[in-house]
Amino acid sequence: MDDRQRLTLIERLLEAAGLGAAFADEDGTLRRVSPAFHRILGGRPGEDPPRDLAGCLAPAERPAFERFLAELRTAGEGAGLLETALQAAGGPRPVLLAAAVVPPAGGLPGGAAFLLKDRSTEVDAEEERRRIAAHMQQAQKMEAIGTLAGGLAHDFNNLLMGMQGNLSLLRLNKEKDHPDLPYLQKIEAAVERASELTRQILGFARGGKYDVRVTDLNRLVAQTVDLFGKTRKELDIRKRLAPELRPIEADQSQIQQVLLNLLVNAWQALGAGGTLEVGTENVEVAANDPERPPDAPPGPYVRLEVRDSGEGMEETVRKRIFEPFFSTRSRAEAKGLGLSAAWGIVRGHNGFITVESRKGEGSTFRVYLPAAGKAPPPARAVAAAPSPPHTVLLVEDEEIVCDIGEKMLRRLGYAVLTARSGEEALSLFAAGHREIDLVILDLIMPGITGAEVFERLRAIRPDVPVLLSSGFSLDGEAMDLLRRGCRGFIQKPFSLDQLRAKIQEITAAP
Repeated sequence: MDDRQRLTLIERLLEAAGLGAAFADEDGTLRRVSPAFHRILGGRPGEDPPRDLAGCLAPAERPAFERFLAELRTAGEGAGLLETALQAAGGPRPVLLAAAVVPPAGGLPGGAAFLLKDRSTEVDAEEERRRIAAHMQQAQKMEAIGTLAGGLAHDFNNLLMGMQGNLSLLRLNKEKDHPDLPYLQKIEAAVERASELTRQILGFARGGKYDVRVTDLNRLVAQTVDLFGKTRKELDIRKRLAPELRPIEADQSQIQQVLLNLLVNAWQALGAGGTLEVGTENVEVAANDPERPPDAPPGPYVRLEVRDSGEGMEETVRKRIFEPFFSTRSRAEAKGLGLSAAWGIVRGHNGFITVESRKGEGSTFRVYLPAAGKAPPPARAVAAAPSPPHTVLLVEDEEIVCDIGEKMLRRLGYAVLTARSGEEALSLFAAGHREIDLVILDLIMPGITGAEVFERLRAIRPDVPVLLSSGFSLDGEAMDLLRRGCRGFIQKPFSLDQLRAKIQEITAAP
Protein backbone atom coordinates (compact mmCIF):
# COMPACT_ATOMS: atom_id res chain seq x y z
CA MET A 1 0.00 0.00 0.00
CA ASP A 2 1.57 3.29 -1.10
CA ASP A 3 1.29 6.65 0.66
CA ARG A 4 -1.67 7.82 -1.42
CA GLN A 5 -3.63 4.66 -0.61
CA ARG A 6 -2.83 5.02 3.09
CA LEU A 7 -4.03 8.62 3.01
CA THR A 8 -7.28 7.65 1.26
CA LEU A 9 -7.88 4.90 3.85
CA ILE A 10 -7.33 7.33 6.72
CA GLU A 11 -9.74 9.80 5.13
CA ARG A 12 -12.41 7.10 4.84
CA LEU A 13 -11.96 6.07 8.46
CA LEU A 14 -12.29 9.70 9.53
CA GLU A 15 -15.38 10.10 7.35
CA ALA A 16 -16.96 7.09 9.07
CA ALA A 17 -16.43 8.95 12.35
CA GLY A 18 -18.10 12.06 10.93
CA LEU A 19 -14.86 13.93 10.37
CA GLY A 20 -13.47 15.65 7.30
CA ALA A 21 -9.72 16.10 6.72
CA ALA A 22 -7.70 18.70 4.83
CA PHE A 23 -4.13 19.93 4.46
CA ALA A 24 -3.05 23.53 3.88
CA ASP A 25 0.36 24.87 2.92
CA GLU A 26 2.24 27.54 4.86
CA ASP A 27 0.25 30.26 3.06
CA GLY A 28 -3.02 28.75 4.29
CA THR A 29 -4.11 27.52 0.86
CA LEU A 30 -5.94 24.19 1.03
CA ARG A 31 -3.96 21.66 -1.03
CA ARG A 32 -5.81 18.43 -0.23
CA VAL A 33 -9.47 18.25 0.84
CA SER A 34 -11.24 14.98 1.66
CA PRO A 35 -14.75 14.41 0.26
CA ALA A 36 -16.18 14.58 3.79
CA PHE A 37 -14.42 17.90 4.48
CA HIS A 38 -15.74 19.27 1.18
CA ARG A 39 -19.29 18.08 2.00
CA ILE A 40 -19.26 19.65 5.47
CA LEU A 41 -18.18 22.93 3.88
CA GLY A 42 -21.33 22.76 1.75
CA GLY A 43 -19.73 21.52 -1.45
CA ARG A 44 -21.39 19.12 -3.89
CA PRO A 45 -19.90 16.12 -5.74
CA GLY A 46 -18.10 17.21 -8.89
CA GLU A 47 -17.42 20.74 -7.63
CA ASP A 48 -13.87 21.93 -7.06
CA PRO A 49 -13.12 22.21 -3.33
CA PRO A 50 -12.40 25.67 -1.95
CA ARG A 51 -8.83 26.81 -1.43
CA ASP A 52 -9.47 29.40 1.27
CA LEU A 53 -10.82 27.94 4.53
CA ALA A 54 -11.30 31.36 6.13
CA GLY A 55 -13.59 32.36 3.26
CA CYS A 56 -15.89 29.45 4.08
CA LEU A 57 -16.48 30.71 7.62
CA ALA A 58 -19.20 33.08 8.71
CA PRO A 59 -17.79 36.63 8.54
CA ALA A 60 -18.06 37.15 12.29
CA GLU A 61 -15.96 34.01 12.91
CA ARG A 62 -13.03 34.85 10.63
CA PRO A 63 -11.00 37.08 13.02
CA ALA A 64 -11.04 34.38 15.71
CA PHE A 65 -9.93 31.79 13.13
CA GLU A 66 -7.01 33.96 12.01
CA ARG A 67 -5.89 34.44 15.64
CA PHE A 68 -6.21 30.69 16.23
CA LEU A 69 -3.92 29.89 13.26
CA ALA A 70 -1.46 32.63 14.20
CA GLU A 71 -1.08 31.22 17.71
CA LEU A 72 -0.45 27.73 16.33
CA ARG A 73 2.17 29.02 13.88
CA THR A 74 3.88 31.01 16.62
CA ALA A 75 4.06 27.92 18.82
CA GLY A 76 5.47 25.98 15.86
CA GLU A 77 4.06 22.70 17.10
CA GLY A 78 1.05 21.15 18.82
CA ALA A 79 -2.64 21.23 17.97
CA GLY A 80 -5.75 23.13 18.97
CA LEU A 81 -9.55 23.09 18.84
CA LEU A 82 -11.81 25.91 17.72
CA GLU A 83 -15.60 26.09 17.90
CA THR A 84 -16.61 28.15 14.90
CA ALA A 85 -19.34 28.41 12.27
CA LEU A 86 -19.54 28.09 8.50
CA GLN A 87 -21.35 30.54 6.28
CA ALA A 88 -24.50 28.78 5.06
CA ALA A 89 -27.71 29.71 3.25
CA GLY A 90 -29.84 29.13 6.35
CA GLY A 91 -27.51 31.05 8.63
CA PRO A 92 -24.23 30.18 10.40
CA ARG A 93 -23.72 26.42 10.80
CA PRO A 94 -21.72 25.36 13.88
CA VAL A 95 -18.62 23.20 13.37
CA LEU A 96 -15.68 22.01 15.46
CA LEU A 97 -12.28 22.57 13.85
CA ALA A 98 -9.11 20.79 14.96
CA ALA A 99 -5.79 22.04 13.59
CA ALA A 100 -2.20 20.87 13.93
CA VAL A 101 1.04 22.40 12.67
CA VAL A 102 2.90 20.13 10.24
CA PRO A 103 6.62 21.04 10.19
CA PRO A 104 8.68 20.66 6.96
CA ALA A 105 10.22 17.19 6.66
CA GLY A 106 12.04 15.17 4.02
CA GLY A 107 12.23 18.11 1.69
CA LEU A 108 8.48 18.57 1.79
CA PRO A 109 6.99 21.93 2.77
CA GLY A 110 5.19 22.32 6.08
CA GLY A 111 1.71 23.63 6.68
CA ALA A 112 -1.34 22.71 8.75
CA ALA A 113 -3.64 19.70 8.95
CA PHE A 114 -7.33 20.17 9.72
CA LEU A 115 -10.13 17.96 10.96
CA LEU A 116 -13.68 19.28 10.68
CA LYS A 117 -16.85 18.06 12.42
CA ASP A 118 -20.40 19.28 11.71
CA ARG A 119 -22.03 20.16 15.05
CA SER A 120 -25.38 21.47 13.74
CA THR A 121 -27.33 18.37 14.82
CA GLU A 122 -25.71 18.49 18.28
CA VAL A 123 -26.55 22.17 18.67
CA ASP A 124 -30.11 21.58 17.42
CA ALA A 125 -30.54 18.80 19.97
CA GLU A 126 -29.18 21.00 22.76
CA GLU A 127 -31.48 23.84 21.76
CA GLU A 128 -34.41 21.40 21.75
CA ARG A 129 -33.49 20.24 25.26
CA ARG A 130 -33.34 23.84 26.44
CA ARG A 131 -36.67 24.62 24.77
CA ILE A 132 -38.38 21.66 26.43
CA ALA A 133 -36.84 22.56 29.80
CA ALA A 134 -38.05 26.16 29.46
CA HIS A 135 -41.55 25.00 28.50
CA MET A 136 -41.66 22.61 31.46
CA GLN A 137 -40.40 25.25 33.90
CA GLN A 138 -43.03 27.72 32.69
CA ALA A 139 -45.76 25.08 32.80
CA GLN A 140 -44.81 24.05 36.35
CA LYS A 141 -44.82 27.65 37.53
CA MET A 142 -48.20 28.37 35.97
CA GLU A 143 -49.57 25.05 37.25
CA ALA A 144 -48.56 25.90 40.83
CA ILE A 145 -50.13 29.35 40.62
CA GLY A 146 -53.19 27.83 38.96
CA THR A 147 -53.67 25.21 41.69
CA LEU A 148 -53.61 27.90 44.37
CA ALA A 149 -55.87 30.20 42.36
CA GLY A 150 -58.33 27.40 41.58
CA GLY A 151 -58.70 26.43 45.23
CA LEU A 152 -59.31 30.03 46.26
CA ALA A 153 -61.85 30.52 43.47
CA HIS A 154 -63.73 27.38 44.53
CA ASP A 155 -64.04 28.55 48.14
CA PHE A 156 -64.95 32.06 47.00
CA ASN A 157 -67.67 30.67 44.74
CA ASN A 158 -69.26 28.88 47.69
CA LEU A 159 -69.42 32.20 49.58
CA LEU A 160 -70.86 33.93 46.53
CA MET A 161 -73.44 31.15 46.25
CA GLY A 162 -74.81 32.10 49.66
CA MET A 163 -74.98 35.76 48.66
CA GLN A 164 -76.48 35.12 45.21
CA GLY A 165 -79.09 32.71 46.51
CA ASN A 166 -80.27 35.00 49.29
CA LEU A 167 -80.39 37.94 46.89
CA SER A 168 -82.53 35.95 44.45
CA LEU A 169 -85.02 35.16 47.21
CA LEU A 170 -85.01 38.73 48.53
CA ARG A 171 -85.77 40.15 45.09
CA LEU A 172 -88.76 37.84 44.71
CA ASN A 173 -90.28 39.37 47.83
CA LYS A 174 -89.91 42.96 46.64
CA GLU A 175 -92.37 44.82 44.47
CA LYS A 176 -90.99 46.59 41.41
CA ASP A 177 -91.33 49.99 43.09
CA HIS A 178 -89.96 48.90 46.47
CA PRO A 179 -87.36 51.44 47.72
CA ASP A 180 -84.89 48.65 48.63
CA LEU A 181 -84.89 47.10 45.16
CA PRO A 182 -82.20 49.40 43.63
CA TYR A 183 -79.84 48.54 46.50
CA LEU A 184 -80.44 44.83 46.01
CA GLN A 185 -79.78 45.20 42.30
CA LYS A 186 -76.46 46.94 43.00
CA ILE A 187 -75.45 44.17 45.41
CA GLU A 188 -76.42 41.57 42.83
CA ALA A 189 -74.35 43.38 40.18
CA ALA A 190 -71.35 43.34 42.55
CA VAL A 191 -71.85 39.61 43.14
CA GLU A 192 -71.97 39.04 39.38
CA ARG A 193 -68.72 40.98 38.93
CA ALA A 194 -67.09 38.91 41.67
CA SER A 195 -68.44 35.76 40.05
CA GLU A 196 -66.98 36.84 36.71
CA LEU A 197 -63.58 37.32 38.36
CA THR A 198 -63.70 33.81 39.83
CA ARG A 199 -64.59 32.48 36.38
CA GLN A 200 -61.48 34.19 35.03
CA ILE A 201 -59.42 32.72 37.86
CA LEU A 202 -60.79 29.26 37.12
CA GLY A 203 -60.05 29.85 33.46
CA PHE A 204 -56.44 30.63 34.33
CA ALA A 205 -56.33 27.59 36.62
CA ARG A 206 -57.08 25.41 33.57
CA GLY A 207 -60.62 24.88 34.75
CA GLY A 208 -62.32 27.02 32.15
CA LYS A 209 -64.72 24.57 30.50
CA TYR A 210 -68.38 24.59 31.48
CA ASP A 211 -70.40 23.54 28.42
CA VAL A 212 -68.29 21.68 25.87
CA ARG A 213 -69.72 21.05 22.42
CA VAL A 214 -68.55 20.72 18.83
CA THR A 215 -68.10 24.30 17.63
CA ASP A 216 -67.65 26.20 14.38
CA LEU A 217 -64.83 28.59 15.30
CA ASN A 218 -65.34 30.72 12.17
CA ARG A 219 -68.90 31.53 13.18
CA LEU A 220 -67.85 32.32 16.75
CA VAL A 221 -65.00 34.57 15.56
CA ALA A 222 -67.21 36.42 13.06
CA GLN A 223 -69.88 37.14 15.67
CA THR A 224 -67.39 38.24 18.32
CA VAL A 225 -65.29 40.44 16.02
CA ASP A 226 -68.36 42.13 14.53
CA LEU A 227 -69.71 42.88 18.00
CA PHE A 228 -66.32 44.19 19.17
CA GLY A 229 -65.93 46.34 16.06
CA LYS A 230 -69.20 48.17 16.69
CA THR A 231 -67.75 49.61 19.90
CA ARG A 232 -64.24 50.29 18.51
CA LYS A 233 -64.93 52.21 15.30
CA GLU A 234 -61.48 53.83 15.34
CA LEU A 235 -59.91 50.45 14.49
CA ASP A 236 -59.41 48.95 11.05
CA ILE A 237 -60.40 45.34 11.81
CA ARG A 238 -59.77 42.78 9.09
CA LYS A 239 -61.02 39.18 9.16
CA ARG A 240 -59.34 36.28 7.35
CA LEU A 241 -61.47 33.20 7.99
CA ALA A 242 -60.30 29.98 6.38
CA PRO A 243 -62.87 28.11 4.27
CA GLU A 244 -63.70 24.57 5.41
CA LEU A 245 -62.23 25.19 8.85
CA ARG A 246 -62.16 22.09 10.99
CA PRO A 247 -64.59 22.07 13.94
CA ILE A 248 -63.31 22.14 17.53
CA GLU A 249 -64.69 20.79 20.81
CA ALA A 250 -64.94 23.77 23.13
CA ASP A 251 -66.92 25.83 25.57
CA GLN A 252 -68.09 28.57 23.23
CA SER A 253 -68.42 31.25 25.91
CA GLN A 254 -64.90 30.57 27.18
CA ILE A 255 -63.28 30.62 23.73
CA GLN A 256 -65.20 33.81 23.03
CA GLN A 257 -63.69 35.20 26.25
CA VAL A 258 -60.21 34.27 25.00
CA LEU A 259 -60.81 36.13 21.75
CA LEU A 260 -62.24 39.17 23.54
CA ASN A 261 -59.22 39.29 25.86
CA LEU A 262 -56.89 39.21 22.84
CA LEU A 263 -58.93 41.87 21.03
CA VAL A 264 -58.94 44.17 24.06
CA ASN A 265 -55.19 43.69 24.50
CA ALA A 266 -54.62 44.57 20.83
CA TRP A 267 -56.91 47.61 21.08
CA GLN A 268 -54.94 48.87 24.10
CA ALA A 269 -51.67 48.34 22.22
CA LEU A 270 -52.97 50.33 19.23
CA GLY A 271 -53.98 53.35 21.30
CA ALA A 272 -55.52 56.00 19.03
CA GLY A 273 -56.14 53.57 16.17
CA GLY A 274 -54.51 51.18 13.76
CA THR A 275 -54.92 47.83 12.05
CA LEU A 276 -56.09 44.70 13.81
CA GLU A 277 -56.17 41.40 11.90
CA VAL A 278 -58.04 38.29 13.03
CA GLY A 279 -57.63 35.04 11.14
CA THR A 280 -58.31 31.31 11.33
CA GLU A 281 -56.50 28.46 9.66
CA ASN A 282 -56.23 24.66 9.61
CA VAL A 283 -52.69 23.66 10.61
CA GLU A 284 -50.70 20.51 11.28
CA VAL A 285 -48.49 20.82 14.36
CA ALA A 286 -45.39 18.69 13.89
CA ALA A 287 -43.57 16.87 16.67
CA ASN A 288 -40.51 19.06 16.09
CA ASP A 289 -42.45 22.35 16.00
CA PRO A 290 -40.47 24.71 18.29
CA GLU A 291 -43.68 26.40 19.49
CA ARG A 292 -45.32 23.13 20.59
CA PRO A 293 -45.26 22.53 24.37
CA PRO A 294 -44.03 19.04 25.30
CA ASP A 295 -47.47 18.01 26.63
CA ALA A 296 -49.37 19.13 23.50
CA PRO A 297 -49.65 16.18 21.08
CA PRO A 298 -48.72 16.76 17.44
CA GLY A 299 -51.52 16.52 14.89
CA PRO A 300 -54.35 18.56 13.34
CA TYR A 301 -55.16 21.88 15.02
CA VAL A 302 -57.22 24.94 14.30
CA ARG A 303 -55.27 28.19 14.69
CA LEU A 304 -56.79 31.51 15.70
CA GLU A 305 -54.49 34.49 15.08
CA VAL A 306 -54.84 38.06 16.38
CA ARG A 307 -52.27 40.51 14.97
CA ASP A 308 -51.96 44.23 15.78
CA SER A 309 -49.79 46.99 14.34
CA GLY A 310 -49.18 48.49 17.77
CA GLU A 311 -46.11 49.28 19.80
CA GLY A 312 -44.97 45.69 20.38
CA MET A 313 -43.16 44.61 23.52
CA GLU A 314 -39.71 43.93 24.90
CA GLU A 315 -38.57 40.32 25.30
CA THR A 316 -38.67 40.63 29.11
CA VAL A 317 -42.34 41.66 28.89
CA ARG A 318 -43.17 38.94 26.37
CA LYS A 319 -41.87 36.24 28.71
CA ARG A 320 -44.19 37.39 31.53
CA ILE A 321 -47.23 38.35 29.47
CA PHE A 322 -49.37 35.40 30.65
CA GLU A 323 -48.66 35.77 34.38
CA PRO A 324 -51.71 36.66 36.53
CA PHE A 325 -52.18 40.39 37.05
CA PHE A 326 -48.95 41.22 35.19
CA SER A 327 -49.41 44.39 33.15
CA THR A 328 -47.33 47.21 31.74
CA ARG A 329 -50.31 49.53 32.17
CA SER A 330 -51.47 51.46 35.19
CA ARG A 331 -53.75 49.86 37.77
CA ALA A 332 -56.64 51.88 36.46
CA GLU A 333 -56.16 50.47 32.95
CA ALA A 334 -55.35 46.88 33.91
CA LYS A 335 -58.51 44.97 34.78
CA GLY A 336 -58.98 41.31 35.64
CA LEU A 337 -56.73 38.45 34.61
CA GLY A 338 -56.83 39.21 30.89
CA LEU A 339 -54.17 37.23 29.04
CA SER A 340 -53.47 34.85 31.92
CA ALA A 341 -57.13 33.79 31.87
CA ALA A 342 -56.85 33.30 28.10
CA TRP A 343 -53.75 31.14 28.62
CA GLY A 344 -55.53 28.98 31.20
CA ILE A 345 -58.69 28.55 29.14
CA VAL A 346 -56.71 27.50 26.07
CA ARG A 347 -54.60 25.04 28.07
CA GLY A 348 -57.82 23.73 29.63
CA HIS A 349 -58.99 22.95 26.10
CA ASN A 350 -55.77 20.94 25.49
CA GLY A 351 -54.41 23.68 23.25
CA PHE A 352 -51.63 26.23 23.55
CA ILE A 353 -51.06 29.90 22.87
CA THR A 354 -47.96 31.68 21.58
CA VAL A 355 -46.95 35.30 21.15
CA GLU A 356 -44.53 36.87 18.69
CA SER A 357 -43.59 40.49 19.26
CA ARG A 358 -40.79 43.01 18.85
CA LYS A 359 -40.65 46.54 20.15
CA GLY A 360 -42.04 48.87 17.51
CA GLU A 361 -43.30 46.05 15.26
CA GLY A 362 -46.62 45.02 16.81
CA SER A 363 -47.65 41.68 18.29
CA THR A 364 -49.16 38.44 17.02
CA PHE A 365 -50.99 36.03 19.32
CA ARG A 366 -51.70 32.53 18.01
CA VAL A 367 -54.15 30.18 19.69
CA TYR A 368 -53.91 26.49 18.76
CA LEU A 369 -56.95 24.30 19.53
CA PRO A 370 -57.16 20.57 18.71
CA ALA A 371 -59.40 19.84 15.75
CA ALA A 372 -62.49 17.75 16.48
CA GLY A 373 -63.22 14.60 14.55
CA LYS A 374 -66.89 15.40 14.05
CA ALA A 375 -69.07 18.20 12.68
CA PRO A 376 -71.22 20.53 14.80
CA PRO A 377 -74.67 19.00 15.40
CA PRO A 378 -77.74 20.62 13.81
CA ALA A 379 -79.95 22.75 16.01
CA ARG A 380 -82.55 20.68 17.87
CA ALA A 381 -86.20 21.55 18.16
CA VAL A 382 -87.19 22.72 21.64
CA ALA A 383 -89.11 20.01 23.46
CA ALA A 384 -92.28 20.70 25.37
CA ALA A 385 -91.68 21.60 29.01
CA PRO A 386 -91.82 18.44 31.16
CA SER A 387 -93.55 18.17 34.48
CA PRO A 388 -91.13 19.26 37.22
CA PRO A 389 -89.67 16.75 39.68
CA HIS A 390 -91.48 16.62 42.99
CA THR A 391 -88.65 15.65 45.35
CA VAL A 392 -85.03 16.75 45.11
CA LEU A 393 -82.11 15.34 47.11
CA LEU A 394 -79.56 18.14 47.61
CA VAL A 395 -76.08 16.85 48.52
CA GLU A 396 -73.82 19.70 49.71
CA ASP A 397 -71.21 19.74 52.48
CA GLU A 398 -70.98 23.55 52.82
CA GLU A 399 -73.60 24.71 55.33
CA ILE A 400 -74.24 28.11 53.75
CA VAL A 401 -74.68 26.61 50.27
CA CYS A 402 -76.84 23.74 51.52
CA ASP A 403 -79.10 26.12 53.44
CA ILE A 404 -79.68 28.56 50.59
CA GLY A 405 -79.96 25.74 48.03
CA GLU A 406 -82.76 24.18 50.03
CA LYS A 407 -84.60 27.51 50.27
CA MET A 408 -84.25 28.13 46.52
CA LEU A 409 -85.56 24.67 45.64
CA ARG A 410 -88.52 25.03 47.99
CA ARG A 411 -89.28 28.40 46.44
CA LEU A 412 -89.39 26.67 43.05
CA GLY A 413 -92.00 24.29 44.43
CA TYR A 414 -89.98 21.17 45.15
CA ALA A 415 -89.91 18.97 48.23
CA VAL A 416 -86.29 18.87 49.40
CA LEU A 417 -84.12 16.36 51.23
CA THR A 418 -80.65 17.60 52.24
CA ALA A 419 -77.47 15.66 52.93
CA ARG A 420 -74.24 17.21 54.22
CA SER A 421 -72.03 14.26 53.25
CA GLY A 422 -71.81 11.45 50.75
CA GLU A 423 -72.57 8.88 53.42
CA GLU A 424 -75.76 10.69 54.47
CA ALA A 425 -76.84 11.07 50.84
CA LEU A 426 -76.48 7.34 50.17
CA SER A 427 -78.40 6.50 53.33
CA LEU A 428 -81.30 8.81 52.39
CA PHE A 429 -81.34 7.58 48.80
CA ALA A 430 -81.30 3.90 49.79
CA ALA A 431 -84.26 4.48 52.09
CA GLY A 432 -86.43 6.50 49.68
CA HIS A 433 -84.96 6.35 46.19
CA ARG A 434 -88.31 5.68 44.54
CA GLU A 435 -89.65 9.03 45.80
CA ILE A 436 -86.56 11.04 44.77
CA ASP A 437 -86.96 12.54 41.30
CA LEU A 438 -83.65 14.45 41.06
CA VAL A 439 -80.29 14.55 42.86
CA ILE A 440 -78.23 17.76 42.93
CA LEU A 441 -74.74 16.57 43.82
CA ASP A 442 -71.73 18.63 44.94
CA LEU A 443 -68.65 17.23 43.23
CA ILE A 444 -66.02 18.19 45.83
CA MET A 445 -66.75 16.79 49.30
CA PRO A 446 -64.67 15.31 52.14
CA GLY A 447 -64.96 11.58 52.73
CA ILE A 448 -66.86 9.91 49.92
CA THR A 449 -66.40 12.10 46.85
CA GLY A 450 -69.14 13.21 44.51
CA ALA A 451 -67.89 10.78 41.85
CA GLU A 452 -68.14 7.83 44.26
CA VAL A 453 -71.61 8.92 45.38
CA PHE A 454 -72.73 9.13 41.74
CA GLU A 455 -71.61 5.56 41.02
CA ARG A 456 -73.32 4.19 44.13
CA LEU A 457 -76.54 6.09 43.38
CA ARG A 458 -76.56 4.56 39.90
CA ALA A 459 -75.99 1.11 41.39
CA ILE A 460 -79.16 1.55 43.47
CA ARG A 461 -81.21 3.14 40.68
CA PRO A 462 -79.61 3.43 37.22
CA ASP A 463 -82.13 5.92 35.82
CA VAL A 464 -81.88 8.56 38.56
CA PRO A 465 -81.26 12.06 37.08
CA VAL A 466 -78.18 13.68 38.66
CA LEU A 467 -77.21 17.35 38.33
CA LEU A 468 -73.58 18.08 39.28
CA SER A 469 -72.79 21.32 41.11
CA SER A 470 -69.36 22.74 41.87
CA GLY A 471 -67.38 25.87 42.59
CA PHE A 472 -64.88 24.46 40.11
CA SER A 473 -65.70 24.33 36.43
CA LEU A 474 -66.63 21.54 34.06
CA ASP A 475 -63.38 19.70 33.51
CA GLY A 476 -61.61 16.45 34.31
CA GLU A 477 -63.72 14.42 36.74
CA ALA A 478 -66.94 16.32 36.01
CA MET A 479 -66.56 15.75 32.27
CA ASP A 480 -65.97 12.06 32.91
CA LEU A 481 -69.18 11.82 34.98
CA LEU A 482 -71.17 13.50 32.22
CA ARG A 483 -69.87 10.92 29.75
CA ARG A 484 -70.94 8.17 32.15
CA GLY A 485 -74.52 9.35 32.33
CA CYS A 486 -74.74 12.35 34.63
CA ARG A 487 -77.46 14.64 33.24
CA GLY A 488 -75.91 18.10 33.64
CA PHE A 489 -73.66 20.57 35.43
CA ILE A 490 -74.35 23.91 37.12
CA GLN A 491 -71.58 26.30 38.13
CA LYS A 492 -71.69 28.04 41.50
CA PRO A 493 -72.77 30.69 42.19
CA PHE A 494 -76.11 30.43 40.39
CA SER A 495 -79.32 32.43 40.66
CA LEU A 496 -82.84 31.17 41.15
CA ASP A 497 -83.60 31.63 37.44
CA GLN A 498 -80.45 29.73 36.43
CA LEU A 499 -81.33 26.86 38.76
CA ARG A 500 -84.87 26.67 37.39
CA ALA A 501 -83.61 26.66 33.79
CA LYS A 502 -81.00 23.97 34.45
CA ILE A 503 -83.50 21.66 36.17
CA GLN A 504 -85.92 22.09 33.27
CA GLU A 505 -83.11 21.37 30.81
CA ILE A 506 -81.99 18.08 32.35
CA THR A 507 -85.49 16.79 33.09
CA ALA A 508 -86.38 17.48 29.43
CA ALA A 509 -83.45 15.37 28.22
CA PRO A 510 -84.44 11.91 26.95
